[in-house]
Amino acid sequence: MIIKTGTCGIRQPRRRYYENLDVVELQETFYDMPNPERLRELRREAPENFEFTVKVFQALTHSSRSPTWKKMKYRLKGRLENYGLLRPTKENIELWEEFLNNVKPLEAKVFIFQTPPSLPATEESCRWIIEFFSTIKRDGIIIGWEPRGEFYNKLDLLRKIFEECRIMHVVDPFRRLPVKRQEVNYFRLHGIGPGEVNYRYKYTDDDLRKLLEICNNCDGSLVYVLFNNVYMFDDAVRFRNLAKSGSSVR
Repeated sequence: MIIKTGTCGIRQPRRRYYENLDVVELQETFYDMPNPERLRELRREAPENFEFTVKVFQALTHSSRSPTWKKMKYRLKGRLENYGLLRPTKENIELWEEFLNNVKPLEAKVFIFQTPPSLPATEESCRWIIEFFSTIKRDGIIIGWEPRGEFYNKLDLLRKIFEECRIMHVVDPFRRLPVKRQEVNYFRLHGIGPGEVNYRYKYTDDDLRKLLEICNNCDGSLVYVLFNNVYMFDDAVRFRNLAKSGSSVR
């Protein structure tokens, strides 16, 4: 079992980050259309064996009513109401192709779609999500989706999407496990507590030992573990040390 550990975004000096962790999930690619030159510089400065994963542009996953759209500088073409929510519209398909082309310099293999809780879990949305993932280009990359909201009350619809689209189910393993067996697993950890997120949570040694046990019991041969909390760098380094030693946490 290979475990790659990192965080969602980098808040430390990048050299320090590269020296201590294996992977980072870029967040800037979510808030705006990425700049290829910026990503080329990131790839150039990182060690050869360091991996970047990508959180996909919000204009593909969120509707124009989302408050995070306010941070977007990129000018979308066409009708705004045709963007987002994984719909198989001409606008979304063309935007994905532009996004995919812009991130090429990063040499990323894993792309994470995270949808808002407002995405409806209906037979209709199930059909359009399947069509979207079945239509977009994805040669040579792994696509993961982290659904939120009412989809977890309709696991039959959720399982149908993952099985038909052959994409990776991204989860927080302290809240749920993937709905299907998969060769590669991708965990995003948002803190333990009530609700979907608790960003101020700091993982205990027992938490990290339980997480390692979950990873070692996963199907497949590769697990990505991405912390997404206030203490994410420290927690990730502690977990990486645990995973490397297989024994105790310091």
